[in-house]
Amino acid sequence: MTPLLESYAHCRRATRHHARSFYFASHALPYPKRQAAYAVYAFCRHADDLLDERDVSQASGQIAYEQELRALLNRLYDGSETSLPFGPAFHETIRQFNIPIQPFEDLVHGVCLDQQPIQIRDWPELRNYCYHVASVVGLVMCPILGLQNPAAEAQAIELGIAMQLTNILRDIREDLERGRTYLPADELALFQVTPADLAHGHVTPQFVEFMKFQIERARDFYRRSEAGIPALTADGSQLTVWLMRTIYAGILDEIEQARYDVFSKRAAVSTLRKLRLAWTAWHQCHQGG
Repeated sequence: MTPLLESYAHCRRATRHHARSFYFASHALPYPKRQAAYAVYAFCRHADDLLDERDVSQASGQIAYEQELRALLNRLYDGSETSLPFGPAFHETIRQFNIPIQPFEDLVHGVCLDQQPIQIRDWPELRNYCYHVASVVGLVMCPILGLQNPAAEAQAIELGIAMQLTNILRDIREDLERGRTYLPADELALFQVTPADLAHGHVTPQFVEFMKFQIERARDFYRRSEAGIPALTADGSQLTVWLMRTIYAGILDEIEQARYDVFSKRAAVSTLRKLRLAWTAWHQCHQGG
């Protein structure tokens, strides 16, 4: 096996292990696009893992880490980075699909926003965070998925926001344990959800109303994102995005079925339900939404 094929194989294993929903959806893609998607994920995963190894609790640490990641990104783009197992696959991916560096630079900044402690103040700050950690990944994927109308990048951004909001609602307990509160402080106050309620995992009537509001916000972004899917190549790329949109939105259903108790158990879509949702996504794709 050549070094490039070994690198792609590493990226595939990392995606399969750490991003099961994405890996499931990726099988609708043609092989070259699938490999490229895994390479993109491998970089994102490496950036996250590197963050966990660094002390970025201070501003100086965050700046140093961001500079380190930007330097790595530049080496990956010019092909001089050969020590990382995903490097050759990543370099070939950005070359083959002509992916601009700017979305990756925005992603680097977004990863650096995940410093402890985190307390999001309001919706504009949360939306900005969602853009930098999720929407930019959608922008990176647009050349891979064959986006034919640049105006549809707006819908890629909206889908990223929807998916990150879903992650945040699913992971409230885990994030609190890490000193991170991505729920807007002003909206928590508006719904009379206290820090003590969150810390003790109290599913109060106020918390339920807060969650209903947040879930509807996420679903609105999912709905708005659908208009951009037909602008992708009809080679499995559209179906892949429908799969991701449908399966991730299914997490919101699971939260509702658990009566909004995201503290006792992490909401997840079972393999059987993913298969059922895959049929729904296929139907949506072939019916034009």
